Amino acid sequence: MRTAYHVDAEWDAEAGVWVSSSNIPGLVVEAETLPEFVELVQALAPELLADNAGVHGKVRISFKANGALDLAVA
Repeated sequence: MRTAYHVDAEWDAEAGVWVSSSNIPGLVVEAETLPEFVELVQALAPELLADNAGVHGKVRISFKANGALDLAVA
């Protein structure tokens, strides 16, 4: 049975970055924008899965982003 891999992006308002939480061994990502975050995951995850988990071939990674906005309402 294949492992179900996931990456979650949480918005850290204090630091102003998206921060990763993942079950991909060695994956730690921080980025100012969500598109940049996704690009980093796409660049880093394949090598980390191959090197740290012995995974090869196509792998599906589920992705979730969670953040909040504080808005001033007139």
